[in-house]
Amino acid sequence: MTNTFPASAPLPPPAAAVELTGRTALVTGGGSGIGRACVLALAQAGAAVHVVDRDAESAKEVAEIAGAVAHVADLADPDAVDLLPAEVDVLVNNAGLQHVAPITDFPLERFELIQKVMVTAPFLLMRRILPHMQSGGWGRVVNVSSVHGLRASAYKSAYVAAKHALEGLSKVAAIEGAPHGVTSNCVNPGYVRTPLVEGQVRDQAAVHGISEADVVSDILLARSPMKRLIEAEEVAAAVVWLCGPYSGHLTGASLPLDGGWTAG
Repeated sequence: MTNTFPASAPLPPPAAAVELTGRTALVTGGGSGIGRACVLALAQAGAAVHVVDRDAESAKEVAEIAGAVAHVADLADPDAVDLLPAEVDVLVNNAGLQHVAPITDFPLERFELIQKVMVTAPFLLMRRILPHMQSGGWGRVVNVSSVHGLRASAYKSAYVAAKHALEGLSKVAAIEGAPHGVTSNCVNPGYVRTPLVEGQVRDQAAVHGISEADVVSDILLARSPMKRLIEAEEVAAAVVWLCGPYSGHLTGASLPLDGGWTAG
């Protein structure tokens, strides 16, 4: 009998580390937090990494550690994208910002800025980089979304709207990229231990007169069965896994790293 469904190329053993030698990656917001962890993890996997951040000092620091190339860019400016590399095999859209206020008091300029950085910039980067991925027959787009790309919280209208938009953009890229060996997925962490979140924990502990541990478990993670912050390195490990040989059939998906938040 003729085999009309030829096998894929041989895969390495399941325990083998992801090998990205010869691949080029670009990480936005790569100077700190999740982005920094992604830069280090991708470099460790062998990729040549481009670090994009608006903070020149942070970008330079992580680039020196990872043996990467630093690019200082404000992604709120569409023209900044045109100065970034186009020959990229792994695109990690991570840059973002937050503003907390009720819709009735939310500043329009802040709402628009968040959309520019977290929706328009990923779109422009995909538009710039996807031709290279498609022509090479391989590519990985990983969008660092959030549990707020799947659920909503009060007072975060701009952030929730942007993350939901990123989810949709990721799915369209998955459909268009599939014939060319290009996948597009989101990772959806809950609260991640970053300097920004740790600062919020300290502030809320002082305001409410409770311990920092109680802030984490009773306020930030009130809807999460797991009462601990996720580490940036855990998110980065998921990002790298999405670039590996055993995730080639996973596309258009959202991978929740939320401690069970979205299970309820």
